Amino acid sequence: MGKENCSTVTEFVLVGLTDVPELRVFLFLLFLLIYGVTFLGNLGMIALIWVSSRLHTPMYFFLSHLSFVDFCYSTIIVPKMLYNILNEDKAISFLGCMAQFYLFCMCLVTEVFLLAVMAYDRFVAICNPLLYMVSMSQKLRVVLVSGCYLCATVCSLTHLSLVLEIPSYRSNVINSFFCDLPPLLSLACSDVTMNELLLYIMATFDEVMTIVIILTSYLFIVITILRMRSAEGRRKAFSTCASHLTAIVVFHGTVLFIYCRPGSGNSVDTDKVASVFYTVVIPMLNPLIYSLRNKDVKEALRKVLGSKIFS
Repeated sequence: MGKENCSTVTEFVLVGLTDVPELRVFLFLLFLLIYGVTFLGNLGMIALIWVSSRLHTPMYFFLSHLSFVDFCYSTIIVPKMLYNILNEDKAISFLGCMAQFYLFCMCLVTEVFLLAVMAYDRFVAICNPLLYMVSMSQKLRVVLVSGCYLCATVCSLTHLSLVLEIPSYRSNVINSFFCDLPPLLSLACSDVTMNELLLYIMATFDEVMTIVIILTSYLFIVITILRMRSAEGRRKAFSTCASHLTAIVVFHGTVLFIYCRPGSGNSVDTDKVASVFYTVVIPMLNPLIYSLRNKDVKEALRKVLGSKIFS
């Protein structure tokens, strides 16, 4: 590309999902509804875990952090997206774009590691139930969750520092609805091979490492469940893992599709749809998955609501 087309950037313009005027109101109302469910669902889950003593277990400690992360990265993306849907001015400052990318990346990577930690928690609970509360002590839980946030911070800062090294861009128009790394790199004038390679390596490493932990944990879980003599015991053990497995398949499938492919030949429109799924839809689905398929959560909610109504 020619040098004459390159310049420093003080702001970016987010193209969004569509430029069809007739779809604006529909998309705004749809994503506002989804964000409302996400907001209430995740904060409601955190509050329920906080006030219900029966949910003060390691599993729900990790789930409260998953809900917090889902709430955060949906809030980082969706309000700005809603504003841009209804307004012609879709600009975001350079610093605002970098902040959005950094915070989003941090939340995304944190969730990747949190799901692996939750798989390990299920492994300990089912394979060593008598020592579960001892093994998953408060100290270990804090260390595991802190490790998730620390790894995410290091990963995000690494990508951010490399993006800030890019001196100029051939355009300030980002063909996306938020400041994600692949669309940003596609606009750079300088050689971003190192950025793309590091993105591919780090995303693949994170995914492979966490998926190995998840698969190993569930391999031992399945073996333990199959050895159970009681059909009721097997059913109960499987039911406690069903919500987590559903969340894993939905989340990791999308992340693998977006970030663990070589950069060339990717369809921008396809990536947009996938990005909507994991930035907007998945944060809404997680609290629904864990509440609708979980008897403890439903019972705790019933008890809390009952005490409030009749108090």
